[in-house]
Amino acid sequence: MDDKSAYKQKFEARLEQWGAEIDKLEAKAKEAGADARLKYQSEIKELRAKQDEGIEKLKKLGEAQGEAWKDLKSGIESAWDALGKAVRNAADRFG
Repeated sequence: MDDKSAYKQKFEARLEQWGAEIDKLEAKAKEAGADARLKYQSEIKELRAKQDEGIEKLKKLGEAQGEAWKDLKSGIESAWDALGKAVRNAADRFG
């Protein structure tokens, strides 16, 4: 397996993991009171937007030819870090 494939698989796995965490937060939001539910839904919407950004970066990674994928790494890792941090923060707030 080449470096690009390994990197892509790692990123896919992480996106899948965070997607599952967001799903859990959505389930908690549905159980919350009305005021809290509105707040949670807003946060979940932001998390889904970050997740979509990560999916788009992953798509671009897959389309990159040759060594060009390495130029995308910093943007991918930035999106990766932002989504991970946002999911962890939301999970802490949702309790």
